[in-house]
Amino acid sequence: MKRIFFFLFIPFLFVSHLLSAQKPSVEILTSGNKTSLRGLSVVNENVVWVSGSNGTVGKSSNGGKNWKWITVAGFEKTDFRDIEAFDGSTAVIMGIAEPAYILKTTDGGDTWKVVYESKTKGMFLDAMDFSDNQHGIVVGDPIDGKIFIAETSNSGDTWTELGMRGDYLRADSGEAFFSASGSNIRLLRDKFIAVSGGTRSRLFSGSFTTRELPIIQGKETTGANSLDIYDNGNGKGSDNMIIVGGDFNADSSSEKNCFITTNGGKTWKAPSTPPHGYRSCVEYLSKDDLLSCGLSGVDYSFNGGKTWRLISTTGFHVCHIAKQGTAIFLAGGNGRIGKIVWK
Repeated sequence: MKRIFFFLFIPFLFVSHLLSAQKPSVEILTSGNKTSLRGLSVVNENVVWVSGSNGTVGKSSNGGKNWKWITVAGFEKTDFRDIEAFDGSTAVIMGIAEPAYILKTTDGGDTWKVVYESKTKGMFLDAMDFSDNQHGIVVGDPIDGKIFIAETSNSGDTWTELGMRGDYLRADSGEAFFSASGSNIRLLRDKFIAVSGGTRSRLFSGSFTTRELPIIQGKETTGANSLDIYDNGNGKGSDNMIIVGGDFNADSSSEKNCFITTNGGKTWKAPSTPPHGYRSCVEYLSKDDLLSCGLSGVDYSFNGGKTWRLISTTGFHVCHIAKQGTAIFLAGGNGRIGKIVWK
């Protein structure tokens, strides 16, 4: 997973916050741009990238104090719903639909190279994840009933579409993947884990198995939007996973919107106090501390997701902690970018 290098240190940070009676809150860093930001990649305490609609990419090199805004030439109408950055110079962005594109920059966003293009009718890319700076995966909505998967092993320079694997990657009618936050797929060292939504919501595992999810489902607007896996430090993940979602047409409803598993998805348990509404993204900050966000606000859990506390009513699409460090950022509609601060 993306956070394997510093997980050992993070719990001490959050314990110190608890002992000092500090509470997390959201500080708005910037807003007002006419773009919806759903892509977010936090490299370290200083380097943060975002991406979104209208061909927009943003980058900060000083922890969100200042931003460089880029409209990718030739892609002014493209919605870049996910981004993966490796440093202040190198990043990969995912443009969702007809045609679908993946682009890469190595000069801080000044120029971009198309590294994947598909004009296939119905193509719609939903999310992208990298396990390290070399290996990545992208998931897309079903085409002719087959879930789209492509992978890279050279930092996104080239992408290989994976062939159909029997019935494993076949979707039911009305089943798809949400492109809400780029976090419904996670790539481990040797496999990927993904969650679908819509009329059916399932957990897909790189070991070629699927499991039904207990989250609300049955309509196009319902199902799992995001998952995260607590990494045990070896890059292979663990049995502790969490999923969030709900119904984005009923964004204040908490009905069956969050579930936790400690056995790799065999059984799931709902929080006694769930997140306060539909949630599009969830992130482990430590084994006990988690953050989740959605259209109706931001929630924080101090006990592994068993109970959640609403810390902001400001809506965000996506939240991530730094790959190297402890900075936590959020991004959402109207060009809104936020940061978790402790007071």
